[in-house]
Amino acid sequence: QVCAQLCRRPCYCPWVPPRCPRGSPLVLDGCGCCKVCARRLGEPCDFLHVCDRSQGLVCDYSTGTGATCNFEDGEEGCEVNGRVYRDGEVFQPSCKLQCRCLDGGFTCVPLCQEDIRLPTPDCPHPRRVDVPGKCCPEWICEARDRHLLQDAGAVSPLVPSPCQPWGTEWSACSATCGVGFSTRVSNQNRYCRLETQRRLCMARPCPALPVAPP
Repeated sequence: QVCAQLCRRPCYCPWVPPRCPRGSPLVLDGCGCCKVCARRLGEPCDFLHVCDRSQGLVCDYSTGTGATCNFEDGEEGCEVNGRVYRDGEVFQPSCKLQCRCLDGGFTCVPLCQEDIRLPTPDCPHPRRVDVPGKCCPEWICEARDRHLLQDAGAVSPLVPSPCQPWGTEWSACSATCGVGFSTRVSNQNRYCRLETQRRLCMARPCPALPVAPP
C-alpha cells in the first residue's frame, strides 16, 4: 500500500542524475525507479531515500525521532572520508595515520615521529625533509654552505639503553563533536627525547543536517 501511494508509473526521473558526495554511490530509490544518492551512516532516510546497502546500512526507525541509516545489526560504526567502518575496525586513512573505530567515533595515532631536533655542534642546521619513496619525513643535517646534506641518524648517536619511559595522559579531544585533536608529551622514541605527540579524535559525530525534501 505504501509503495502504491509513493511510487508512480511510468517513472519520471531527471535527465541528469544527482551529483553525490564522496562515498555516496548512485542507487535506485525505494520504488526501483530513479537514481538517488545513497544515504550514509547517521543520515535521515525513508522509503524513497534508501541507505547504502553496500556498507551494510539499513533505514532504522527505532529512534522514534525520525529514521536514520544504521548498521543492520544495530552495531555502532563511524564514517571517515566518505567510507564507513565497523566498530572496533582498525584502518589507515593515510600512510601517516592509524585509526580505530570505537562507539560511533574514532581515534588515530600518528605513524610518523613528531620529535623536535635542536641544533648541536655536529648538526647546526637540522631540517626535516620529505624523502622520495618514504611516507614519513626524516631529519637531515644541512651544512652551512647548504650544499652538503648528511643523514641526521648517522651523526647523532642514539641514547644509551635503557631509556626510562615518561609521558603524560592524552588530553581531552579539542572538539566536542566531529574530528579534533588530542595531545600528550612522551619520550617513547628512538632518541628518548620529549616530544609532543598528536592524534585525531572524535568524541561523538556531529548531528546530521536536515535534508530538504525533494
